[in-house]
Amino acid sequence: MFEHNTYEALVKSTLSRVPNAIDKREGSMVFNGVAPSMAELAQLFIGLDFVFKATYLLTAPREYLIKRASDRNMAPKPASPAVFRAECNMAVPVGTRFSCEDVNFVVTARMEGYDTEDAVSHMVTCEKAGALGNGYTGQLIPVEYVNGLTRAELVELLVPGEDDEETEAFRQRVLDSFQSLAFGGNQADYKEKVLAMPGVAAVKVHPVWNRSLRPAALIPGNAVAAWFEASVGTLEPAVAAWLTAVYTAAKDKLLTVGGTVKLVLLAANYTAPTETLIDEVQTAVDPTQNAGEGLGLAPIGHVVHVAGVTPAPVDVTLNLTYAPGWSWEAVQGYAAGALDAYYEELARQWAGSNFLTVRISQIESRILSACSTMITDIGGTKINGKEENLVLDPDSIPVRGAVSG
Repeated sequence: MFEHNTYEALVKSTLSRVPNAIDKREGSMVFNGVAPSMAELAQLFIGLDFVFKATYLLTAPREYLIKRASDRNMAPKPASPAVFRAECNMAVPVGTRFSCEDVNFVVTARMEGYDTEDAVSHMVTCEKAGALGNGYTGQLIPVEYVNGLTRAELVELLVPGEDDEETEAFRQRVLDSFQSLAFGGNQADYKEKVLAMPGVAAVKVHPVWNRSLRPAALIPGNAVAAWFEASVGTLEPAVAAWLTAVYTAAKDKLLTVGGTVKLVLLAANYTAPTETLIDEVQTAVDPTQNAGEGLGLAPIGHVVHVAGVTPAPVDVTLNLTYAPGWSWEAVQGYAAGALDAYYEELARQWAGSNFLTVRISQIESRILSACSTMITDIGGTKINGKEENLVLDPDSIPVRGAVSG
């Protein structure tokens, strides 16, 4: 905005106000009297220009963007560590530290439901926050001697680690917050709160997600009432109590579909989330044992069901013309890598689209680009046995299935 107010321009403008009869050449008394103050003024204009840029969300550097966002109670998502399931030949104490290549992991909990006959499962957390922990697999070495421990290895990534939220992604999130006000359990409120949780890359909110169930269909008729009266006394006390509660609520027209919310998650590594991540979000938003009571982030009366995106395997049949000396066995790995990159790109677009479309033209162009020295032509590509694009369900993302060429 003030880029034209340079030192040279300011000196020239100031000297133009001095009569030509007076010596104002460089080195003269007039010039030497004006130049230092113009140098300081030029610095003030530079600072003023920065103030204007730092004032507005669209141009503010990260430091000042964070300060502006704090006015809306928003902050960039901090880096979070990767959480794995590890198997050992024995139970080890919480707090036990292991190393894997150049990072360390610490045991944070036992996972009894995942134990096998020869392995005991533990939840371990990477000591370094960020996405770098997601790629580690294999053997764990105890940092300190553990008596009786003969085997420990990383088995499954439970919650992907994330790096600090990038400046432009945070800027867009702040700008989006002006489009729809997050308040009282509306869709923007759910998105803002869930996206701030570790391990979550994207979320779709389905309000009144079981609206296809008519409230009138929940009210028991005469036949149902007769069955209830005849059957409830023959049931176990716990079963009878549950059935009585549901029957009474339905009879008194207390059952409704208006307060149901479904949240569909995409993990931070752009794959389907694990049950561990889903359970963590479910507990934070609306604990299952206290559904609808407002003990989580969801408001009172909202019964929230948290689920993950559905990975949809995509089988691809390729018709390739190979360059001399090349075959499918040699090209296969490169083609699979191109498909994986394409599917991840689609997964990144999932939250902003009603449905994803896997396109034959994209598959062919990407494989031809990745294998340009190995193949000379590609055509007749089939997706799931058909020469047509594949349109996925709203809550599905593509994953690589069988690839043949």
